[in-house]
Parts: sequence; C-alpha cells; structure tokens
Amino acid sequence: MKKDFLKYQAQTTPHPLAMEISHAQGSYIYDTDGKAHLDFVAGVSACSLGHCHPKVVAAVQEQTESYMHVMVYGEFVQKPAVEYTKLLASLLPAPLESTYLVNSGTEAIEGAMKLARRFTGRTEIIAAHKAYHGNTMGSLSIMGYEARKSAFRPLLTDISFIRFNEEEDLQNITEKTAAVVLETIQGGAGFIEPKNGYLKKVRQRCTEVRALLILDEIQPGFGRTGKLFAFEHFDCVPDILVMGKGMASGLPVGAFTASQEMMKTLQDHPKLGHITTFGGNPVIAAAAFATLKEITQSALMKDALEKEKLFRRLLKHAAIKEIRGKGLMLALILENKEITDHLILTCAKKGLILFWLLFEPRAVRISPPLTISIAEIEKGCATIVSVLTEFKQ
Repeated sequence: MKKDFLKYQAQTTPHPLAMEISHAQGSYIYDTDGKAHLDFVAGVSACSLGHCHPKVVAAVQEQTESYMHVMVYGEFVQKPAVEYTKLLASLLPAPLESTYLVNSGTEAIEGAMKLARRFTGRTEIIAAHKAYHGNTMGSLSIMGYEARKSAFRPLLTDISFIRFNEEEDLQNITEKTAAVVLETIQGGAGFIEPKNGYLKKVRQRCTEVRALLILDEIQPGFGRTGKLFAFEHFDCVPDILVMGKGMASGLPVGAFTASQEMMKTLQDHPKLGHITTFGGNPVIAAAAFATLKEITQSALMKDALEKEKLFRRLLKHAAIKEIRGKGLMLALILENKEITDHLILTCAKKGLILFWLLFEPRAVRISPPLTISIAEIEKGCATIVSVLTEFKQ
C-alpha cells in the first residue's frame, strides 16, 4: 500500500510520514499493524469530537439513507443545511446572520474576499505578515510568507501587509481598503494571540474608514479555545467570519458568515456571484449540525480551558521555552528545529502523534480532540517529557 501511495497519489513533501491507517476511534488512530497512536493533532484541528464520534456517525448514516447530493448550492431547500445555518446564526452576535456553506476553509476565504470587494466597491485587501489562510490563489495572495508563495507568482494585485500586533501599522488601513483579513490567533506563525486590545483597535480603524474586518477562525473556531469562536475572547466582532476545519468533525467543509444585507450582493449583478457544486452537501451539513450541537450543549468548551491548564502543568522541561495558544490550540516552542524534529519523529515511533507548524520551525503543534480525556493528556505529556529528557542527556 505504501508503494502505491507514493506512486499514484500526489504528495506534498518528499518525505511524508506514510503511516498506513486501519481505523480510528476517539483519541486514537490505529495502523495496519494494530498499533494505537494517541492523536494530539486531530487532523490539524479538524476532528473536534475525536474520531468517529457516535453522534456524528449516526447523523451521517441517517442522512445518507435519505439523500446525498441533489443540486448545486443554493437552489433546493435541504433540511440539514437550513438547520445548521439557523443554529449557527442563533449562536453568533449581530450582524453575523447569513452563512454561505462551502467545501473548505480556503474556499471560504476566497468567498469572503470576493464578498468584501463586491460589497465595498474597493479593491485593496490587507493581511498580516506570517499569515496563513489556505493555498488557493486568492488565499495564497494574502499569505504573509514569501518563501511559500514566490514560486506561484503572479498572484492577486492590490494586496498589502501589516504586522500582527503592531498598532502603528493600522494607519495603513485607509478609505481605499476593502477589507482587512486576520487570523484571530495566528496559526502557521506559531499560535500567536492578539495583545493589548489589538483586535479591538483593528476593528475601530476598519469602522473609521468603512473597511470590512474579516476574521479567519478556521483553526481556533468551534470550541477549540474555550469559546465557540476565539474572537469572543477579544471583544471584537468581525464583518465577515470565516470558518472550516473543526466544523464537521473531520469531514471537508468551510463557511463564511456575514449580514444578510452584505451576503445578498452575491445574488445579483452578476447572478451566481459565488457558486459551488458541493457546498452545503446534506451529509456534511448533518455532520456539522451534530458537531455544533454537541460542542454547545456539553461542557467541552469549558473543559478545553481546564485541559489547557493541565497541559501547561505537565509540560515543564528545560527544552520547552514557551507554550503559546489558548485552550486546546497550543504550540510548544522549543530551543531549535533539531529538537522539534526529534520530538515529533520520536514520539511518532512511540505512538504519539504531534505535528509541525508552517512558519515557526521551533514549534510543535498540540491540538487534540476536544473530547480527549485527562488520562490521555497525562499519557501523552509523559511521552513528550520523556523524549525531551532522553534527547538532552
């Protein structure tokens, strides 16, 4: 299987981890040799409720028995998508009330950028240095990391960048700006949180010049930081909210939410201003609905903050210079890339799944399922500390 994987399936790096998967359940992934791997990554924050959560599986099974794909997005009334968007709207502050369902986070970013330009009539889009919003051409254009985008130029024009958490750069947001796109917590840069009321100041500046604020919650959304969305920690409501990853417990999905007034501009002049065949797929919408209900009707969000405290208490070692992030979106910052690589690869051999971040070579991602148990956290942290101790000796 591995040989065929490398031959027939396009790869993203010269050396994929290439673990052969048998099945997954709860906080564990099992390989074809029967070995259990404790998952501290959750499909890069996608499997919010762990693997094969019974309520999500039941929702998917029930929907597949009725219908799967019947029509392109937005033409037929399909109960799972209507129920989901209605519940989501009830949980969001005004003016976030109308949701466009798509297939991934990067497609949601594309849609949000189009919506901002269409609604404002402006063209300039401002993003942050070391930002990551996906890999399609529009998303790549607002990636703040030249080494990863230079090979694909030319990209979108009228894009500029500001430094995250640098208040003096906010004057670059002007009456020419259609939108400012920021990750609420910067992911690829190393799980960097906004400081000193930064997001509120961005919000204020956008309001002053009538630019839109787009917040990318693809990674921190859906309870991962202890709130349904991370912007709730920072007293800052966006004009357009972008989401994905943890939305449907591991199924491919994304969405962007705005006011009804704003979203209606995609309906006409031209019609089909944004269109997708599989967005709002009823099976995936059913999984998203089940996921959202479980996250909001249980103690998972509150527990995420308690579990963060446990991680911080257990992960004490001289090699760990800092733990960034909030809730169950955490990054260990180690001394150098050598230790990071050693920790991730050695833990993989010991049955613990960790992963890298894109732009910070010293960082180790810890983003387990929200459902991870105390015993599983203790087990995984003990492995991390043991591997670091062995390396330092």
